[in-house]
Amino acid sequence: MSELFVFDERLGIALPSLSQDWDEYEHDVQQQILLQWENIRGSIPDRIRDLESIINQKQDALSNENNFSRSCELNTEIAEIASIINDLWLWYRTNQHISSKRHT
Repeated sequence: MSELFVFDERLGIALPSLSQDWDEYEHDVQQQILLQWENIRGSIPDRIRDLESIINQKQDALSNENNFSRSCELNTEIAEIASIINDLWLWYRTNQHISSKRHT
């Protein structure tokens, strides 16, 4: 089953890496994929919470930073983490599409 998921360093979670169309997988394999995805999906809110904590720390540092270059670096880092959070929410919502396929 691990070959159907690939760890994404940027997001910090494993993502589906399906080599064929969903309908081409046997029903049992589909169920295993869905179970694995549900486990991964369940960890996304915790990952987001951890990233939000990092953003808060960087924002605190930014509010006390007097060096313009460092302020720019912190802003860039905050923006990148915010982008990761956005992508994680997109993956989290992907379940809605997968669940509808599960019931058909």
